[in-house]
Amino acid sequence: PLRQGGPVMAKTTERTLDMAGANLRLRIHYPRIDARLPALIYLHGGGFTLFSIDTHDRLMREYASAADVAVIGVDYPLSPDFKYPVALNSITALLSWLADHASTLGIDPGRLAIGGDSAGANLTVAACLKQRDLERPQPQAMLLNYGAFTGRCSDQAEARFGGPNAVLNQAEMLWFYDNYLPDESGYDDPYACPILADLTGLPPALLIVPDQDLLSEQSFVMADHFAAAGVPFETRVYPGATHSFLEAMASAPLAMRAIRDGADWIKTQLQRP
Repeated sequence: PLRQGGPVMAKTTERTLDMAGANLRLRIHYPRIDARLPALIYLHGGGFTLFSIDTHDRLMREYASAADVAVIGVDYPLSPDFKYPVALNSITALLSWLADHASTLGIDPGRLAIGGDSAGANLTVAACLKQRDLERPQPQAMLLNYGAFTGRCSDQAEARFGGPNAVLNQAEMLWFYDNYLPDESGYDDPYACPILADLTGLPPALLIVPDQDLLSEQSFVMADHFAAAGVPFETRVYPGATHSFLEAMASAPLAMRAIRDGADWIKTQLQRP
């Protein structure tokens, strides 16, 4: 039901690529037909374990329509069948592939952004870190919707926003990361937990933060790290919103406002080549 309704695209295509030994299914939404559209690469959330480009299809179409960009949805390999760093390596391989092949998709390779929600925001930052460290081109901007930047959530966050009836709680975060990481050493790996990383040299970021979310504390810590690293960033806080609130776009005006905020920011970031 989450994919029903929303904007109608001028064209939608799908293809599957072998990236770093993993199959990536891509779905590309075009709001209009143009030889050189800018694009947002979107990585769905779900704790590295759940969901797909199908569950997030309407969200991607909303971004495509509101930002006037093509949106490339990525079905990356899910845990626990594929442990870290399989998903990350496949996404960084895709970024390198797009640098050479985007124009064949009707996309301007010089105007690419990347983003995602929850685990997808984690993979967004990690992919940009990898590209930076390998001295490969990075996307121009990062859209970070209620990011999961480590599996370790504080007891204070659990007491305020967690518990058995929460949309997301401390125990679930540990379960997701147990699925994702091969072992406990992954909690010290900045590519798996970007909250530990040196963020110097990353592209501008927009942090979308629901204020009733177990993970909101992580977004605020990341904002401090971006500031310390000299990375341009903005933080938008949405009162009363919970984790995954963008998925309520069909019924919640606040979700639609946050989507438009992200789309406007992406559009501005991609206006320059």
